[in-house]
Amino acid sequence: MSNDHTTSFEKQLHIKYIQNLDSKVTKETYEYWLLEHLRLNGLYWGVMALATMNSKESLPEEEVVSFVLSCYDATTGGFAAYPGHDAHILTTLSGLQILLIYDRLNALDESQKAQTAEFVLSLRLDDGSFTGDRFGEIDTRFVFVAVYVLTILQRMTTEIAESSQNFIMDCQNFDGGFGMFPVAESHAAQVYTCVGALALCDSLSSLSDMTASWLSERQVLPLGGFNGRPEKLPDLCYSWWVLLSLVALNKAHWINTEKLESFILGCQDLEDGGFADRPGNQTDVYHTCFSICGLALASADKYSLEEVDPVLCLPKSVASKLKLYKKSSII
Repeated sequence: MSNDHTTSFEKQLHIKYIQNLDSKVTKETYEYWLLEHLRLNGLYWGVMALATMNSKESLPEEEVVSFVLSCYDATTGGFAAYPGHDAHILTTLSGLQILLIYDRLNALDESQKAQTAEFVLSLRLDDGSFTGDRFGEIDTRFVFVAVYVLTILQRMTTEIAESSQNFIMDCQNFDGGFGMFPVAESHAAQVYTCVGALALCDSLSSLSDMTASWLSERQVLPLGGFNGRPEKLPDLCYSWWVLLSLVALNKAHWINTEKLESFILGCQDLEDGGFADRPGNQTDVYHTCFSICGLALASADKYSLEEVDPVLCLPKSVASKLKLYKKSSII
């Protein structure tokens, strides 16, 4: 892998990298099948990266949509990571996001959409939280995903919004950050899910500047990248989690964007394409997606990228078509 410092964004190399992730050669590797439980999420990361690069046609649309629909679990209404796996709220959102990017949400009929909404609502608890699946794990990620899915399917209500907001605010810590559940340690990715949930519930006014301050302190200088928690090394994926939260809170000017862009570009693999969590490490589609989305948030025009919605992690051209619960919720 070559990762010499560069100031250029190697778009065509990254498109080819994503195309090769599902090649015949890749499918013959042990690692490919070891990650079966992430297949639908991984497809979303690849599709979203391509859409942000204005190149979603680089993957065969009909094959992509066909695979997404094969992950639909007719028993529960949710989507699984791979046909035959259990449905989960996270993979349900990934499936819907892919269909939205290709403008194919109508591939699900109204009864299927209603069943998907019922699947999500079946995971709701009395305190306003949601579990990820029938096994009962609670996480602020699942609250965000639940209100996101219900928003897509136009099943959000004032009562759900209020109870979700109350649970999210119970997860805020003294430092302004948020954890996975009440009293859990603040983490940058959890802050994003909480900011996103509050945005969709039209409750961003619940937050003080303490949250943005905690987020801005995640930038590790002089390297320029963000970490997820204090005293940790910077990791490329937080270029998205932290920056988009700051954008949603109108505080992106609190960090050094130029340093961040330099860190992101330094994580490119200049031989095979893709991005790693930090310079010199192995690339993966997860970090590739969120690095490209981070660059789009930082300066879409500069890198000839599609503008990305700072809450929904969709191209703005796609997000603008959604009937949001509250029009004022998305910045």
